[in-house]
Amino acid sequence: QVQLVESGGGLVQAGGSLRLSCAASGRTFSRYAMGWFRQAPGKEREFVALISWSGSSTYHADSVKGRFTISRDNAKNTVYLQMNSLKVEDTAVYYCAADPDLLYSDSEDEYDYWGQGTQVTVSS
Repeated sequence: QVQLVESGGGLVQAGGSLRLSCAASGRTFSRYAMGWFRQAPGKEREFVALISWSGSSTYHADSVKGRFTISRDNAKNTVYLQMNSLKVEDTAVYYCAADPDLLYSDSEDEYDYWGQGTQVTVSS
């Protein structure tokens, strides 16, 4: 089992940047694929990005491609989401999630462990 804790959210102006971190407990973190999801007010949670267990493969949703980058440091048990050129519509609670079965899916149903989320607010 793994516990996930997100940090790095906050208030930023449109066009600005933030880097989210997700710290994981447990020795098996490096074996898991990891994902980031977000949920805006009144909307369903949506996929943002995922990364393979080694970090060699990544996949980003079209809505963030070219602006957001997922990465990981297995030595630090941490996965990151670098967010650049932020837009008002990126405002949401951002969650990291762990995929121990290496399904590499953009469906939240395939992720077994979730953090509590961190709020990102982008102002115009």
